[in-house]
Amino acid sequence: MLRSPTETTLTVTPTEHSKQLSGSNGREAPSERGLAWLLLVGGLLGLVASFVLAVEKYALLADPSYVPTCSLNPVLSCGSIMSSAQAEAFGFPNPLLGIAGFAVVASTGAALVAGARVAGWFWGGLQVGVSLGVVFVHWLIFSSLYRIGALCPYCMVVWAVTVPMFWYVTVHNATAITSRLPPWLARAVARARAHHGVVLTMWFLFITAAILERFWLYWSTLVD
Repeated sequence: MLRSPTETTLTVTPTEHSKQLSGSNGREAPSERGLAWLLLVGGLLGLVASFVLAVEKYALLADPSYVPTCSLNPVLSCGSIMSSAQAEAFGFPNPLLGIAGFAVVASTGAALVAGARVAGWFWGGLQVGVSLGVVFVHWLIFSSLYRIGALCPYCMVVWAVTVPMFWYVTVHNATAITSRLPPWLARAVARARAHHGVVLTMWFLFITAAILERFWLYWSTLVD
């Protein structure tokens, strides 16, 4: 087929396509490869923390007098957390959920780092998973602070990796469908991309402030 001299062919490379999705502003959220590393590293950290929690939980079930390695003082007390009803929210130890979920996340990250490309439906499924995970984590944070009155160091590792994974998967997926969003929502997504670090920092500061406020009387005794 003959083309007229004015016709041109436009080829968009994967890198260029990624830039179009993420925007050209230097402050934009990490690329898909950066997200891949986040999923890999965060998934592995969450998996290790969940595995250790599972081992400690079953050691406590086998011997009620067992003192978990992360029971350090009245506040940092895994034993108090593990003995609570919230530690088995669905009738079995919560760490089993973490082992299954973080294994999927880490595997996804490893595949993406290796260069794999996953279908849109997979990103949608991952979005559902991390969304349920972040809701569950915040329920556990609330329970730890205001119902149980103790903190679990290994649990806090899970908190620390779940929040950024949820945030950046959400930013990635929202970016991918920006063209199909209403203008006001597309602008909100653009602002979220531009200030992704600020949002995440404020999120962690809020959690940290809640922890400090809840256990301030104990923390203050350590500096007197």
